[in-house]
Amino acid sequence: MPPNTTASTGDTPGKSGRKKGRKARLIVLVLVLAIIGGVAYGAYWSISTVRASFPQTTGSITLQGLSGPVDVKRDGYGIPQIYASSDEDLFMAQGYVQAQDRFYEMDVRRHMTSGRLSEMFGKGQVGNDEFLRTLGWDKIAKQEYDSKLSAATKKYLQAYAKGVNAYLEGKDGKDISLEYAALGFTNDYKPEQWTPVDSVSWLKAMAWDLRGNMQDEIDRALMTSRLGPQQIADLYPEYPYGRHKAIVRTGQYDAVTKTFGQGGATSGTQGTTGATGTSNSSTAGSALTSQLAGLYKVLDDVPAAVGVNGQGIGSNSWVVAGSHTITGHPLLANDPHLSPSLPSVWYQMGLHCRTVSAKCQYDVTGYTFAGMPGVIIGHNADIAWGMTNSGVDVTDLYLEKLSGDGYLYDGKVKPFTSREETIKVAGGESKKIVVRRTADGMPLLSDRDDELVKVGRRATVDTAAPDRGDGYAIALKWTALQPGTTMDAVFAIDRAGDWNDFRAAAALFDVPSQNLIYADKDNIGYTLPGKIPTRAQGDDGSIPAPGWDSKYRWTGYLKQDELPYEYNPSRGYIVTANQAVVDKDKYPYTLTTDWGYGARSQRITDLIESKIKGDGKISTDDMRQMQLDNSSEIAKLLVPKLLKINLGDKDVRDAQKLLEGWDYTQDADSAAAAYFNAVWRNILKLAFGNKMPKELRVKGQCLWVDKIDNTGPVDDDAKVRECGERDADQAQPDGGDRWFEVVRKLMDKPDSDWWKAPAGVGDRPKADNRDELFKRALIDARWELTAKLGKDIDTWSWGRLHRLFLKNQTLGTEGPGALQYVLNRGPWRLSGGEAAVNASGWNAAGGYGVVWVPSMRMVVNLADLDKSKWINLTGASGHAYSAHYTDQTGKWAKGELLPWSFSSKAVDAGTSDTLVLKP
Repeated sequence: MPPNTTASTGDTPGKSGRKKGRKARLIVLVLVLAIIGGVAYGAYWSISTVRASFPQTTGSITLQGLSGPVDVKRDGYGIPQIYASSDEDLFMAQGYVQAQDRFYEMDVRRHMTSGRLSEMFGKGQVGNDEFLRTLGWDKIAKQEYDSKLSAATKKYLQAYAKGVNAYLEGKDGKDISLEYAALGFTNDYKPEQWTPVDSVSWLKAMAWDLRGNMQDEIDRALMTSRLGPQQIADLYPEYPYGRHKAIVRTGQYDAVTKTFGQGGATSGTQGTTGATGTSNSSTAGSALTSQLAGLYKVLDDVPAAVGVNGQGIGSNSWVVAGSHTITGHPLLANDPHLSPSLPSVWYQMGLHCRTVSAKCQYDVTGYTFAGMPGVIIGHNADIAWGMTNSGVDVTDLYLEKLSGDGYLYDGKVKPFTSREETIKVAGGESKKIVVRRTADGMPLLSDRDDELVKVGRRATVDTAAPDRGDGYAIALKWTALQPGTTMDAVFAIDRAGDWNDFRAAAALFDVPSQNLIYADKDNIGYTLPGKIPTRAQGDDGSIPAPGWDSKYRWTGYLKQDELPYEYNPSRGYIVTANQAVVDKDKYPYTLTTDWGYGARSQRITDLIESKIKGDGKISTDDMRQMQLDNSSEIAKLLVPKLLKINLGDKDVRDAQKLLEGWDYTQDADSAAAAYFNAVWRNILKLAFGNKMPKELRVKGQCLWVDKIDNTGPVDDDAKVRECGERDADQAQPDGGDRWFEVVRKLMDKPDSDWWKAPAGVGDRPKADNRDELFKRALIDARWELTAKLGKDIDTWSWGRLHRLFLKNQTLGTEGPGALQYVLNRGPWRLSGGEAAVNASGWNAAGGYGVVWVPSMRMVVNLADLDKSKWINLTGASGHAYSAHYTDQTGKWAKGELLPWSFSSKAVDAGTSDTLVLKP
């Protein structure tokens, strides 16, 4: 098996096996529908009926509203390339084709963004709808559409909606997707017409999942119930600038530094990962234990749009200049890390004007979202671009002192603005709620949860704070709650012809703030766009702030020429993987206090440097191989220490010997990777996890802990049984590269209290120092894997622990078990791991299962765009029994890429089906 093989062949059946599997599931589906709907319905629903919702991909269809014919050419994986003669026809056809493949997904998304999930799925979604109505994404999107977007963008959105509605015309739910057939047995839901605002609203959902450090803000406050300020600081160490390079290293931010070094006002010190609050720490440092736990519960229940509700979301992108490539022209790679979903959050397609002109301006291909026109990541004929999440802090939580029907602000009572919302519930009674906002538009999140009503009753505040009365409310400040121009940016990037066009387009990209990398045939670049707030001196946004004091309000937003960028750096490459954007000493603004810690970015940098050393050259396949790098950075630190631990038990010693000679790669078939990751998990649990407050520990994990009161631990011998409250994929310590840095800093403190742990069950020894805790972790891991994989270590493998299950995001997670079986797929045994370049993420507190993945992979070859490569996590289709439902997953799991045709000649050569849309 080659070293980067990432899937066991037993998990990826051949073509005949897939056909048999689909047929078996179809038969099961008919039986399931019979059970759900009764015998009469079961007789009606047949396999041919299920297939009736599959799209027509050959022949011709007449669409009212087209000005000319449009060709839709699909390759062997069902990926469409659309050819038209006008912009409006191009985007109308895009709407039609995406609705053919993914309308159910699109429909669920718009119900999520508008807080209307209860209309589809019943009373179980009312709580989510209440919260989403409070945020008001659809209302902000409507304002955006009405007042901010350009006339051309509105025209494209209208054309796209017209195409979606042309597909819906005359169709019942069962003609669109089998999920509607299942829903039809429990309610009378009927799909509505698509609107331009439905497309714009999805940008808000994307921004929500990529919103920055809000989760860390909550976690730090929750930790105050069990941990002191220094302990919390230990768990949020500074970013290691000396070891892990920032994205922008030279040039373009120097002008900003110089300008503001000459007397210009600054917005506070540059943020460093690890801050736990500055001047407002006394106001809110331990403010929100049970109250913020309530907020966390609300946030965790909100369906994830593209990520794990803001946690653990990372990505890789890098670009190499032609001076370092075999072709002599740049290569650009990108793989965003998001929650696994079925279908994939991404939709691959090409949008081509037959002749590029003022009438028809687009010739672009790449990845987009079903429900949105344009292409989000990809390339056109002149440039290529990729994205990673910047992690910039664009959200703040505020404590608000309620007073009558208003709130206190600088000693005066200001009134809330309010509106009433009616939530319709399938199969139940409607519910009315009142949404309140502050004068500057901040929604009161505390109105949406009983726990949050008590906000501030246990808050630690300084003597200048207003009387708490019944507590403080929680309000949210977030850049995406203001109308913006990101939709304009999408189209502007799609048609950009050079670096200047790209930068101008990036200036329109308000939210979410992303790291944008760039390449054309001769140049490479990076720019940080986004609506990024400035804060008062001393306020770093790391913890909840006192809303009654105007000095903690945002003071403005950074202008584009104040944001970091880099163009053709002398080193010949740029790497972005969620690390610090700039060095803390070279930039005057606070971008965030919570960067990713740079393990992946530095590994990619090292791989590039090793390849170009001695004038070596990088190929397209080298870029692919880098994406599949499975190396564990934390293993390199710990394994030499672990091998020195003396163990008395022969079985544990045998497991320890697996680490001898291990090259630290986490291949799916590696027994050493399985054992090391189990040891790592147990180190984290013993040293940190068991010392966390219940709000951060895994749900159901119960411990006897010191009793606490409103001020913290009680100084007596009282113990209480306390059970964790957080879902397994969200609990702490999650084992990401922040924890790498925590442990690295503690390695030189072998007697630190963090290394102390009580004795375990049976004869499991207690630990009083680092090496004793490592010994205990080696023992515990051995017997954990014995229970999970068997006593014979020769049968162990990382892939048996580290498995990917793909789940339909609605009925596949909460529908009847038999229906989940027919909608969901997996498992696949994966290589890679947490904070590896091949980032098949897992949460060490919760287990070994895959919780986020490289949601797609691409490598763009600027010398010959037809030699570019791409892959999606699943397939083009959202129809569970389509041949293109998960037809890319097996190759994705093995690390393979598909050919990515761009020129009309290459597209024609790969075309399997052609559909002509006629006016």
